[in-house]
Order: sequence, then structure tokens, then C-alpha cells
Amino acid sequence: MPSNFSDRGLKKSIDWKLVITYLLLILIGWVNIYASIHSEGPASIFDYEFRSGKQFVWILTSLGLAALILFAIPSQFWESASLPLYLGVLALLIGVIFLGVEVKGSRSWFEFGPVRFQPAEVSKITTSILLATVMSQSGFKITRFRDLMMVAGTILLPMAVILGESETGSALVYIGFIFVMYREGFSGWWIVAIGMAILLFILTLTASPYVSLMVLIGFLIVCNALNHEHLGAMAGINAGVFLLMAFLPMIMGKLVSEGSFLEKVKPIYVLLGVCALAVPLFIYKAFRNRNRFASISALSLIAGIALVFSTDFIFNNILQDHQRKRIEVLLGMKEDPSGVGYNVNQSMIAIGSGGLKGKGFLGGTQTTFGFVPEQSTDFIFCTVGEEWGFIGCLVVISLYVFLILRLISDAEQCREAFTRIYGYCVAACVFMHLFINVGMTIGLMPVIGIPLPMLSYGGSSLWAFTILIFIFIALYRQEKKYY
Repeated sequence: MPSNFSDRGLKKSIDWKLVITYLLLILIGWVNIYASIHSEGPASIFDYEFRSGKQFVWILTSLGLAALILFAIPSQFWESASLPLYLGVLALLIGVIFLGVEVKGSRSWFEFGPVRFQPAEVSKITTSILLATVMSQSGFKITRFRDLMMVAGTILLPMAVILGESETGSALVYIGFIFVMYREGFSGWWIVAIGMAILLFILTLTASPYVSLMVLIGFLIVCNALNHEHLGAMAGINAGVFLLMAFLPMIMGKLVSEGSFLEKVKPIYVLLGVCALAVPLFIYKAFRNRNRFASISALSLIAGIALVFSTDFIFNNILQDHQRKRIEVLLGMKEDPSGVGYNVNQSMIAIGSGGLKGKGFLGGTQTTFGFVPEQSTDFIFCTVGEEWGFIGCLVVISLYVFLILRLISDAEQCREAFTRIYGYCVAACVFMHLFINVGMTIGLMPVIGIPLPMLSYGGSSLWAFTILIFIFIALYRQEKKYY
């Protein structure tokens, strides 16, 4: 190290705002875990016979892990060991399917006496480290097919194994890595495509394939009209075709007489016929004008049609029964307030009853009488809502938002690509957990079983997020140490 550089010391090299935010979240989590189980009779918050006491032990061990990462493990270790760590955890993910214990329909836990360990939690760390290693290599370009396939394989391999464990929630977290890819030059259209695929899936289930295809066609028409140099004329033609197809079911219903052979021709068949004519037209325009957007539109239309007509198969044959029921309740397709919808219904009652300021510490009736299942784990947020009200929820969410923004801000200041990319991976994991968990507790997401980082009870989750965050703090410290 050049002699004109000097160690800036702990005070200036460590991002203490990140550390303090982390400590506040685990403290809030610990207090609310005690609130969620206090009616069971723990003598104090430290009573090891109950979850609050066990969580205190997990907190102490997590602080020990944080200190170990910051002061004992060289920061260079993580990049050099990224592949062995990734492969080792991948082997654990596969092994738990055969050797693990089944918990609530998911075979994703190893059990060692009273201690359980979930490899899926650790896999987020090793995937983030390997992603940062792969994407920080000299000459890496995410737009290059070979490099893109390396990134996709790194993400999809553990994600597929976790899905095989029936851990849908943990698998969904991996979708967040697309934001990391976007930061490193991946097209934002892929994020739009994922959003459109989810919308088409929902519309096909709740409305009809015809409505889904009309939404897809309308979206493609708008995109192509905006991309066309003669916007006015093109927009008028496209709008006319779209309106004609939108009113086609009504028009056919009035013009086709009963008993006519045309009565058997459904509007969806006519729409598919129009699409069959449109695809070659798009391809022809793309070839003639060297218009890459037109060829992508043609492929998008084909992929969209395939998704719409495979939705029923995916829903009825690939998703498990409990997953189908939760989606049906979430989308309003079925009412089941005493069955699969019970958790969410009770959670929303608890959060809503808290009002602005909440009922006070240990004052929540839903919490005290145990109306919400898993209230110290996946549904810990409803304890916050009931006892601390809207203000408490706002404080907790603000802490998470600050944590995510701080991670991104620190990552952008880093000179090393590895540290920057890893920082974005950490932010993406925290964001996805926050989005899915809070959305689940307020009825905007299906109940898929995913912890709220640092708040939910559990050693695997707390350890995983501690390691995930403090590896970044250590890497950031190394960069800040000498300038």
C-alpha cells in the first residue's frame, strides 16, 4: 500500500449508519417477538424456554458473526472463495431434499436435535458473491450471450432446486437479482416483460384469454407506434384495428344469427387468426427495415400467446394445491376466510385495529390471544401494526427503505466492481423480502412463507442477513480504509 495512504480507523472506515439501522431492526424484531408470545407465559424476554429468549441467543451469535466478518476474515476471501462456497451450498440445497425434514409441506430444513438449519437462506449469500465475481470480471458484458448465460445459470440453478423443495417464497427472492443485472447494463425491457407475464397470467385466470391477448396486443401497438417515425398515422391505424378487435365479441354476438355455422366461430379464433397474420408482417418489416424492435414484438406476441394458453396447465398441474388456493383467495376467485384465507384475514384485522398509534406494547388483542398463526415469524409485521399502529409500521418500513438506499449509495461510491455489484445484490435481497412479506401480511401477495429480515424469529434467517449485510460492510470498509 502506498506510504501516502493511511488507515482511517474504525470510526471513518465503517458505515455506522448501516450498522445502527441493522441493530435497530433486530431490537425491534426481538421486542415484537416477545409481544407475540408473551401470553404463553415467559417469565421475561430472556426466558430461553420461549422464542424471545432463543432469539436473544441468535442475536448474540449474529453479533459475533458480524465481528468475525469485520475483523477476522480478510475481505479478499469472499471473491476468491465464491465458487467453492456456491457449489457447497448448492450441494446442501440438493441434499436437504433427500435428507431434510418436512415442515409445513416444504422439505427445506436440516434438523440437528433442537436446531434447524435452512440452506435456502444461505444460498442468497453465496449466489450474491458468485454473481459479483462473475459480473466484475474484466471484459464482462451482460449484453454478450455467453456472459448473460453465465449470470442466468448462476441465478436459476439454486432457484430451481429451491422450487424443488417447495420453498416458493425463497425462490421468488431470486427475481430481485434482475435489478442488479439492470444496473450493470441489462435491458429494462426484461423487467417490463416479467411484469407483463405476471399481468397476463392474472388476467387469464380472472378474466379470459381474449382479454389477456387484447392487453398484450394493445401494449405492443403502443410500443411500436412510439417507436415509429410517423407516429400520427401509425397510431391512428393501430388504434382502429385495436378498437375493432376489442368490440369483436359484441359485434359477432349481434351479427351472427342463431344456428348459423359462424356461431361456432369464437372471437378468440378470429383474434388468433389476426395474430397469425401480424407475426409474418412484423418479421417482414424487421427484415426489410432492419427494425430490431419489430422482430422483438413478433417474438413477444408468440411468447405471450403461448403463456396465455398454458396458464391453465401451469395453474392446475404445476402449482401445488395450497398454492392454487392461496392465489384464488388473493385474486378474489374464491372466498375462504376460515381456510387458506384465515391468516391474511386475521393479519389485516390486527394491522387495521392498531389505528394511528396502536394499542401499546403488549396491548394487542389479536396478538395476545393468538388469532394470527406464525405471528412471531412470517406475520411479525402484523404485531407491529397492532401494537404500534400506522406510525410504528411507518418507522419500520422507513428503516428498511433507509437500509436499502444506503446500501445502494455506498455501492455506487465503490471503485471495485465486485463490491458495487455485491452491494446491489444485498439491496435486492432485502427489498424482495420486504416487498413479499409486507405484501403478504396486508393481502397484496399470496401467503408463501418468507421472513421479514432481522424482525422475524429464526436463527437461519437472522444469521443469513447478518452475514449478507456485514460482508458488504467489510468490503466497503476495505475500500474506505485508505482514502
